[in-house]
Amino acid sequence: MQVGNMDINKAKDIIVEFIRDKTEESGASGAVIGISGGIDSALTAYLSVEALGKENVLGIHMPELNITPAEDVLDATEVAERLGIELKTADVSGPFAAFMESMPVSHDSLYHANGNLKARIRMSMLYYYANMMNRFVMGTGNKTEILLGYFTKYGDGGVDLEPIGELYKTEVKEMSEILGVPDGIIKKAPSARLWPDQTDEGELGITYAKVDRFLALLLEGETAQVAQNTLGLSPEQRESVISRINANIHKQKTPPVPDMNMLR
Repeated sequence: MQVGNMDINKAKDIIVEFIRDKTEESGASGAVIGISGGIDSALTAYLSVEALGKENVLGIHMPELNITPAEDVLDATEVAERLGIELKTADVSGPFAAFMESMPVSHDSLYHANGNLKARIRMSMLYYYANMMNRFVMGTGNKTEILLGYFTKYGDGGVDLEPIGELYKTEVKEMSEILGVPDGIIKKAPSARLWPDQTDEGELGITYAKVDRFLALLLEGETAQVAQNTLGLSPEQRESVISRINANIHKQKTPPVPDMNMLR
């Protein structure tokens, strides 16, 4: 199921130029990317290397003991080796355990709270290296995730640039195939690896192919009901998407401040 008629090759050229221009404008010397072993970070790494050169891109793999599968470690390593970039590994288990021990109330069963904490630890690790090396943190969020708010505020959403932020998940897959991202990564079930057995589509309750088309129809001005009928979605799937959009709209905005204009 196609989302639209985007020219993927032209889109790739636009993204590469965007990365290069924004990095040069800022005076940054390169990019730091969290390479998870998934398709989004792999594509972002490929695009960043084309834009900036392999010597100016650092990959950070941030696994968690007993959560991150071995295939992710191998896939992250393969991406780095194919691109010829430096890859560092930083286990989040230690920092996460330190947080859990220091807080008055914490529990292993609080999956979402704990998952968000892990995402924010990873963000901090990326910025540590970015600050040390005068580099940008390249985000790996796609358009589907951004529209749904399917990311952690000040976690994986805390970045300097979002190079693939205008690509739906299905378009990420298409561009990855064109650029030669390893097939195993392209076919892997997307997962943030924030708790055991978590998958994106399992959590969303709908496939990316369908949610991408649903979102595209909404942006074209169709009502949620018409989009549901057009795609043959269940009411539960429609509400899952709509409720997630409404609940997470704050993630796309700067924090609100009180209106003081009447006093000026």
